[in-house]
Amino acid sequence: MAQTKKQREALDNLARDFFGDEDMDSTSRMIMKLPKFHETFIPCLKVLSDGKPVHYNEFRKMVRDRYYSDLPEELLKRKTKNGDQMILNRIGWAKSYLKKGGYLEYPERAMVRITDKGLDTLKKGSLTLKELKEDPVFVESEVARLNTKESSEVIDKEDATPQDLIDSGVKQLEDQIKSDLLDRLKEVDPFYFEKIILILLERMGYGDLIETKKTGDGGIDGVVNQDKLGLEKIYIQAKRYNENKIREKDIRNFIGAMSGDTSKGVFVTTSSFDASAAEKAKEAHHKIILIDGNKLVDLMYEFSVGLEVESTYEVKKLDEDFFEGI
Repeated sequence: MAQTKKQREALDNLARDFFGDEDMDSTSRMIMKLPKFHETFIPCLKVLSDGKPVHYNEFRKMVRDRYYSDLPEELLKRKTKNGDQMILNRIGWAKSYLKKGGYLEYPERAMVRITDKGLDTLKKGSLTLKELKEDPVFVESEVARLNTKESSEVIDKEDATPQDLIDSGVKQLEDQIKSDLLDRLKEVDPFYFEKIILILLERMGYGDLIETKKTGDGGIDGVVNQDKLGLEKIYIQAKRYNENKIREKDIRNFIGAMSGDTSKGVFVTTSSFDASAAEKAKEAHHKIILIDGNKLVDLMYEFSVGLEVESTYEVKKLDEDFFEGI
């Protein structure tokens, strides 16, 4: 938490009594340090307490300037390996955890807003990392992630090698980016979502892509011509849903739209397929590939669709052969 004026004065007086006036400034700088990401939970909520949505980048700066401007300049300017200000990076991670716990929401693209749950937490006045991780909404979010994809391995830092820590950290970053990507996909215009799917398939190396008209497409959002003459086609259906699952009726309609023209189809959604829908696709005479939200962001991550490389890290090791030749 940010220090109040009285707390700073008390710290200064303690430093003077113990070290003397001469060393007070250097001692204060030594004692002060950047907050851990979870220590910014309440400041994050306070900045949004008026209930108005705030752009993500502006939100991070507001938390920094309102609650941590008293930190030494060298701390505020400290950066991560990828060049992001460390204080802003930690506030960003706090935002992500608060979102998973339902304390914040993304009402629209790149905007952040407090929820009723977040306002109730402000009345209590505290929120620890342990409390957030035990929150039912956060737990449900984590369980869903662990059940649907390879999870970030929980490692013992005492026993872990530096390589273990690097691999674990990279996996956590990857999982968070995919989670944010899925949230963003659920916000985009449905017609633009169809374009995203076609871009992904093109990036994956499929043939010529044809986007169908906005209406009257018979349940088909795009067509992939696997050969130059269009003799081999793949029909695409893309459904941007938040929570609603794809049901058997949706698959049945898709099969009907494919009949007589092609035997291959890809059905993509940001949500998931219920058991009857999956069974219908499996039993169909057509070859139908189902891609749910988690599989979709895995593919977008792999083929860098909607993503850009922020930084790369170079890790070196000794070249033993080099020294053998000396």
